[in-house]
Parts: sequence; structure tokens; C-alpha cells
Amino acid sequence: MKKEKDFYQVSLKVIIKNGKGEILLLEANLEGSFAGYYDFPGGRIDTDEFSIPFFDIIKREIVEELGDIKLSLSSKPVAIGRHLISASMSKSSSDIHILYLFFEAQYINGEINISNEHIGYKWVDFSKNEPAKLLKSGNLEGLEMYLAKTKEFKNIS
Repeated sequence: MKKEKDFYQVSLKVIIKNGKGEILLLEANLEGSFAGYYDFPGGRIDTDEFSIPFFDIIKREIVEELGDIKLSLSSKPVAIGRHLISASMSKSSSDIHILYLFFEAQYINGEINISNEHIGYKWVDFSKNEPAKLLKSGNLEGLEMYLAKTKEFKNIS
């Protein structure tokens, strides 16, 4: 039997850290697939953005979701994750598989003005907070990979 290849949408997510090492989380809308949990800034690549550099797509997403803030953004992904939007929650009435590519950024300055895609935000110190209580699915998978990598690098030095 021939295996069928899966199709994924791609979402570029950003792990933004402030000067205290806290990570920015956006409180998810109550109707979406992350209801009751938090999300990271970022989003899916639009159909007309195939040739656009990831940096420019991330910049568009940050402006849309957080306003005109200043960041220092890593040029390479730091973690990955997968998320499923079930058919019951999708506009297409079929499951949507999403691959998250996480980038790291350092918050420099600017007032955070969240869009209507989220209902709030907070800075979280994950040395004092359990990720699974705030995140789920691909966001949790990506953050856990990111935190494991940062601990790994700290242990080497």
C-alpha cells in the first residue's frame, strides 16, 4: 500500500525574551484552538509570501499582533512544533496540520498593543512556571525543545 504524504501549513512563531529572561505569551481567544491557554506571537505564511524572507514575514506578524515594537531577531529557527486544528474548528471542515518554526528574539523597547487575535499578554519566567499549565500542542512542544536547548548550552559553558 502506497503511503500518502501529509501536507502542512507553516507558521512562524517568535519566542520573545525581555531583559529579565521572561518570555512573552499572548492569551488566546476563547473561541480558538488554544482557548484557555496562551500562544506565541507569529502566524502562518500567506500564499503570496512564498518568496518573501522569513524575517519580513515575522516582522509583518509582529506588527499585526503586537504593534510597532523593536526586537533583535535570530536569523535561524531555534525549535519546532506541530499543531492540529481539528475539522470541527476549521473553516474548511477538515483537519489542518501546522508546522511551527520558532525563532528567538530579544525585546528592546516599544509599547505592546495586542490585536484582536488575542485577549491579553504577560511575561512569564519559565524557571518558576510549568509550561504545560500555560501552553499546549505545538506551542508546548516548541517551548520545551527551546528550554531544553538553552539548558543544554548553559551546562556546557
